[in-house]
Amino acid sequence: MSNVSRLPEDLDAEYSAFDVSPWTHFLGALVHRLPAFWLRLGRLETRSLEKELRCVPLALPIYVCGLARSGSTLLHEIVCSSSNVATHRVKDYPVVFTPYWWRNASARLPPRPPTPRAHGDGLTVALDTPDALEEMLWTAFFPACHDPSVCQVMDARARHPAFESFHREHLRKLMLAEGKPRYAAKANYHVARLSYLARLYPDVRFLLPVRSPQSHIASLMRQQKRFARGQRRHRRALEYMRRSGHFEFGLDRRPMNLGERERVAEVRRAWANGDEVRGLAICWDMVYGHLARVLAHDERVRTVSLVVRFETLCAEPASTLRAVFDHCRLDDGEPTLQRQTRRIRLPDYYKIEFSDADRAIIREETAATALRWGY
Repeated sequence: MSNVSRLPEDLDAEYSAFDVSPWTHFLGALVHRLPAFWLRLGRLETRSLEKELRCVPLALPIYVCGLARSGSTLLHEIVCSSSNVATHRVKDYPVVFTPYWWRNASARLPPRPPTPRAHGDGLTVALDTPDALEEMLWTAFFPACHDPSVCQVMDARARHPAFESFHREHLRKLMLAEGKPRYAAKANYHVARLSYLARLYPDVRFLLPVRSPQSHIASLMRQQKRFARGQRRHRRALEYMRRSGHFEFGLDRRPMNLGERERVAEVRRAWANGDEVRGLAICWDMVYGHLARVLAHDERVRTVSLVVRFETLCAEPASTLRAVFDHCRLDDGEPTLQRQTRRIRLPDYYKIEFSDADRAIIREETAATALRWGY
């Protein structure tokens, strides 16, 4: 059935995952508009837990970093299936700044059955589902970190003592709240911060998902269309994404500025003119070109990174996940790996046919970088 002939109630059901409750919207606004207050409250929480935090060493944090739709959510959930890993979860939004106190308070929330997530990709979400919320900490300390006109790259020379202290204690409080010795996060914007994070946490483990340009761009196009429609039907969803630090899709989509100002401007012009393919192809090239340069020139980052090809993950899930668990130094045994292997498959819920002209644009914009990644 085409979209033209679909009834309003059909569309309401399809896009219901974008609905944000009035209470969540109100509380999200309260947190978003008063960052200084919540940072003070977070520091107060740290002081109140000083004795307990002495017994929580921070070792081997795990970050999944790549362009959206590269398999990063799947990798995040798989890593967090380990019994040793703490992470942010759906129930933590929006009170992210006081993780220990909020976890105690939210323990009284009634359970919620899993529901399909907004992406329409077969994954489901519940209150305990791992979520990418660490970005809220970064936006509180770096207000311009999603401004496309500003270079977002932070190398090993970057310094921000107040943020670094808050970030370190935040991770430890989250580990304390979950009673687990490790921390993991999906943080796609950390593509710009790998060298900085490798200085802060020398034993960090990076998982870097990469996907072939054509299938990656097809997936990004589908999500952009879906999120734009969903946010038009449910306007609070747009604010939810802004406040949680997500600008990958939808009505406020923003390219990452990784030091190529003119190319960022080219992306924005392409999108404004409706040239989705070219804009996304340039985005792919910028992100994975930057990643390739960092891996080539920063030995510290290269040593702690594992590249995970989306196609290999789908075709050879068992061996790929073993490599992931080995790299992250997670030892949960074969049953965990087998259980996670069964959920992995190539996407079969959409198909975008590119024209010859579209394929030519993708090759034009990504060929050199794609070759560096073996595509």
